[in-house]
Amino acid sequence: MQNELRFPSVEGLRAFEATARLGSFERAAEELHVTASALSKRIGVLESLIGTPLLQRQAKPLALTPTGKEYLAQVVEALALLAAMPQHRRSTQRRERLVVSAPPTFARLILVPALPGFEQQAPELEIELAVSSPFLDSPTPPADLEIRMGVADEALWLMQDRVTPMAAPSLLQRHPIKQPADLAGLPLLRSPIEPWQPWFRAAGLDWPEPQQGTRFVDLGLTLEAALCGQGVVLARPSLAGPLLERGQLRRLFELSAPAARHYGLLRHADTASARRFEDWLRAHCARPPQEKSSGKP
Repeated sequence: MQNELRFPSVEGLRAFEATARLGSFERAAEELHVTASALSKRIGVLESLIGTPLLQRQAKPLALTPTGKEYLAQVVEALALLAAMPQHRRSTQRRERLVVSAPPTFARLILVPALPGFEQQAPELEIELAVSSPFLDSPTPPADLEIRMGVADEALWLMQDRVTPMAAPSLLQRHPIKQPADLAGLPLLRSPIEPWQPWFRAAGLDWPEPQQGTRFVDLGLTLEAALCGQGVVLARPSLAGPLLERGQLRRLFELSAPAARHYGLLRHADTASARRFEDWLRAHCARPPQEKSSGKP
C-alpha cells in the first residue's frame, strides 16, 4: 500500500523553527507576531502530521526530542531555500526600476552628484544608470529616459551651454596668456564634440580647427588632459564648475561662445515615474553651476 504524501504548512514550519531556536513559545510568538496559543497549535498540527512529538514541553527551557533535532535541520534548510527566492520579498516587488542612460561626462559630473537629491524625494524608485557613447559605433542601451548630446537646434534641451578656454595653473606658469592670440603655438585639446572654430570666430581669430595632438571622443577626457597640463581645453563651466572652484583649472578669458551641441533629454517611457524624473532633472539643470556643484538636493 502506497503511503499518502502530506505537506506541512509554512506557518507550522516557521513556528517550530522559531520555538526551537528561541527555546520559548512566548519569545517565538513575539517574533512571529502571533499569540503563544496559536503558535503551540501550529506546532501541534505539525506533530500530528509527522506522528511523533518534536518538543519536550515539560523541559525548562523547551527541548527537542530526537526526532525534533533531526527534523529541525531539514526545516531550516527548507525555509532558507524559500527565503532565497526573490519573488517572496515584498519590498523588492514594490520598488519600481527607472533606467536612465547618459553620456559618461554628464553622468559623472552632473547626474551622479545630484542623484541623492532625487532619491530623497522618491525612495520607492530604483534608478539604474547606464552610460552611452553616442559618438562611437555602439548602440545606446535601452532606457526609460535618454540623455544625449544633440545639435544646437534640437529640441528638449536640458542646458544651453557655452564654451570658453581653460587651462591648469601649471601650464599657465610655463606659458602666460593675456589675449586670445597668445594661444598660437600652444597645444589645443581636440574633441569632435567641442570644435574650436565657433570660439575662434567669437574671438576674431581666423584660425583653422587644430590638427595636432590626441583626439578625445569624450569631454571628461579633455578635462583630465587639461588637469595634467597637456594643453588648453575648450570647456563648459557647467561641467568644469568644481574644477574651477578648486583652482585646478582657470578660465583664460571672459569671452565665451555657444556650444556646438547641447545636452537634451528624451523620455521613452510614458509613466508617472519617468515624468517625475524628467521634471526633477530639468529643474536641477536650470540651476546655476555653483549650486549644481554644491551637492544640495
